[in-house]
Amino acid sequence: MDRDLSERIRERAYEIWMATGCRHGQAEQHWVTAEHEILTAPSLAAKAADAPSKANKRRGNAKRSKESLRQ
Repeated sequence: MDRDLSERIRERAYEIWMATGCRHGQAEQHWVTAEHEILTAPSLAAKAADAPSKANKRRGNAKRSKESLRQ
């Protein structure tokens, strides 16, 4: 695992630990949760980035449909 990725996961696991009241004994679960969040984030970001272009495409199709009805 590259250092930057490992550091991001460590920081997120720490945030999760803090948010859950700093209870000990759940470090592995916090790491797994953080790892999952970090590793799945790019796919979520890609979907979010793609959403506006799909919405614009739908708007364009709707606009063309209205224009064709007027003719």
